[in-house]
Formats: sequence, C-alpha cells, structure tokens
Amino acid sequence: MLSGFKNFIARGNVVDLAVGVVMGAAFSSVVNGLVESFINPLIAVMVGEPNFDNIAFTFNGTLFPIGQFITATVKFFLIAIAVYLFVVTPMNKLTEALKSEDENKKVEPPENIALLREIRDQLKTLNNRPPSQRNL
Repeated sequence: MLSGFKNFIARGNVVDLAVGVVMGAAFSSVVNGLVESFINPLIAVMVGEPNFDNIAFTFNGTLFPIGQFITATVKFFLIAIAVYLFVVTPMNKLTEALKSEDENKKVEPPENIALLREIRDQLKTLNNRPPSQRNL
C-alpha cells in the first residue's frame, strides 16, 4: 500500500497540480491587488463608489443585499479578463511561436532514405495489382 501511494505521489500530474494551485493562489493575490488598487478606484470615479456593496432592496421586511453579489460578479469578470489577457493570450502566442519554429526545423530526409521510401511505395502499389498485371 505504501509503494502504491509513493507511485501516486511521484506521478508528474500530482506535482503539476500542486504547482498550479500554488501559482493560482499567488496570481490571485496579484489580481486582487490590481482590482483593489486600480479597478475599484476607476469604478468609484465612474459610479461614485468603489464597489456596489451598498445596493440593496427590501421586500416584505427582508433585506436583499444584491450589491455584494454584483461586486463579486464584477470582480469575477475582471479576474477572468486579467487571466485571459495576461496568461492565456501570451501562452497561446508562445505556443504558436514554438510550434512554427518546430515546423521550420523540419529537415528533408537524406537521399538514401528518400530513395528507400520511393522503392517501398512502388512495391506497395505493385503488390496491390492483380497477379496478371504484375510486371517486374
């Protein structure tokens, strides 16, 4: 049982996941800092308040603080936009650049390999013909 656990922990997926969680937590604090120090003041300039927490309505004597939900939703979309702009887009560009470099590095095979492949292909087509049409 202990060796099975050791094999499970030694897999790359577990380590990758742990690194992803740690990096996500670190990135979350960066994005929260961006939202608190830059985005919320912009909202305050446009709306008059840095967030929507004070928006609420009362129905049958019950208070519904929908402003907290609106603030959480705005923060979610701002974080999603930040992740897309600062992580996803650069990673896509990097992956595309690396892929194009790999495609440019494709080298033609040596002449003897190309000749052997041509002979192989001709033998395949010759063997696919009916016996009466095979001329060696």
